[in-house]
Amino acid sequence: MDQIRKMFTKKRDAGDESSYAPVRDERMPLALEEEDQSSYCSSLREGELEDDAGASPFSWFEYSIFVLIGVAMLWAWNMFMAAAPYFQLRFAEDESILAIFQSTIISVSTCTNLLAMLVLTNIQYSASYPFRINTALFINVAVFSLLTASTSIFLYIYTDVYLLFLVIMVAGSAWACGLLQNGAFAYAASFGRPEYTQAIMAGQGIAGVLPPLAQMLTVLIFPPPPPPGSASVSVEPHHAVPDYEVVAKAGTAAFYYFLTAVIISVATLVAFQPLMRRHDRIVENRMATALSESLASIEDAERAARKVVSLKTLFFKLHWHALAVFTCFVVTMFFPVLTPKVMSVRQPTDGGSSTSLPIILQPSAYIPLAFFFWNLGDLLGRMSTMLRVPEILQRRPALLFAFGIGRLMFLPLYFLCNIGGRGAVIDSDLFYLLLVQLPFGLSSGWLSSTAMMKAGDWVEDGEREAAGGFMGLCLVAGLATGSFLSFSVTHI
Repeated sequence: MDQIRKMFTKKRDAGDESSYAPVRDERMPLALEEEDQSSYCSSLREGELEDDAGASPFSWFEYSIFVLIGVAMLWAWNMFMAAAPYFQLRFAEDESILAIFQSTIISVSTCTNLLAMLVLTNIQYSASYPFRINTALFINVAVFSLLTASTSIFLYIYTDVYLLFLVIMVAGSAWACGLLQNGAFAYAASFGRPEYTQAIMAGQGIAGVLPPLAQMLTVLIFPPPPPPGSASVSVEPHHAVPDYEVVAKAGTAAFYYFLTAVIISVATLVAFQPLMRRHDRIVENRMATALSESLASIEDAERAARKVVSLKTLFFKLHWHALAVFTCFVVTMFFPVLTPKVMSVRQPTDGGSSTSLPIILQPSAYIPLAFFFWNLGDLLGRMSTMLRVPEILQRRPALLFAFGIGRLMFLPLYFLCNIGGRGAVIDSDLFYLLLVQLPFGLSSGWLSSTAMMKAGDWVEDGEREAAGGFMGLCLVAGLATGSFLSFSVTHI
């Protein structure tokens, strides 16, 4: 048995690319047994040993900036999701648009995002990741400034015209998200610290929690008007015009949470500048030897150390991590479509409208509440990856993919809840919020963060940036696939 083990060990050490195994740290003594190697890796994570040449020292300042970048990355997406009640009011007079607008937003967003990621992932050697991050933030400022203005002006327009405007805004925001995802994950990977990738994922979780929370607060502070009635105008089929006063009053709350997206993007743009300078100093230190003397700039030095890796090669090395992330978000993309359809089990007892319910149970507040619980679980799942990941998942990432497939069990649970106000099999709001939304989000956050963080262990130092961009591409591909599949539940 020892001779057989030595035969396979020699093949793996010789650089056989077909073996799916983490890249061994060159400082690790070959004589260490598996348990000792595990202890050795643990000491590296805890900072007991000196950082290698490919990793910079950990900094909470840098970690915090990456958290903020993660917040900005998904803040726009979650704003569109949390604004569902406002968009429902804007499209209330056109039932065909009302039925499909949520899936339309998701599909346009994910497809545009996927296109951006495909283009950007194939541009590796000449890529300027800071430029991509800065450009994305500028685009988000412009898009959400227009959305903020739209809550106060041009209210008396056809619903299909507003849908066209919204689609353009979603596409612009999605392109910016693609730039930010590709740039941020690659940029974080270049520091050689998986904690910074986890910081981005944690920031995305925070971005999921705060928008619905902000919307709930604005709805409580600025209660929405009654649903539009006979005062609404319909001039032609498919050319409905909502009541001006009703939409104007509802737009007060929307104005503030669209404005917050502008503020977040500006704050991230400002915070990113010192991180760029910090990264430049790190590159200078790394290239302080003969390599830096022959190069004209820091950017040239980065490119000289950067390996261009094909998507096929990256998938060959990271297929289990890539499939885990892809599957995770395919399943996850059903929740933004199903969540706005689930109403509170408490219905008006006097046969009146939902306005007779406490405001927190009305759709304008209850839907953001449901989004909040899902995203709270997502945030907790992402933060839990700061703890030690089970050793078996590091050695057998196929288990991550299996866990992603297992998350399909959450989808039938929505049909036990009060979908469309038609009644619930399990007559409890707590069941929906605590046993459906929260754990569904928790599993998504943990799986996506674990797969993204551990991917860097399976590639060489010069491939980390490319691997970060590739994993971001797999994430977006999962979102796009899930968004199209979500059309199957739009009319439920």
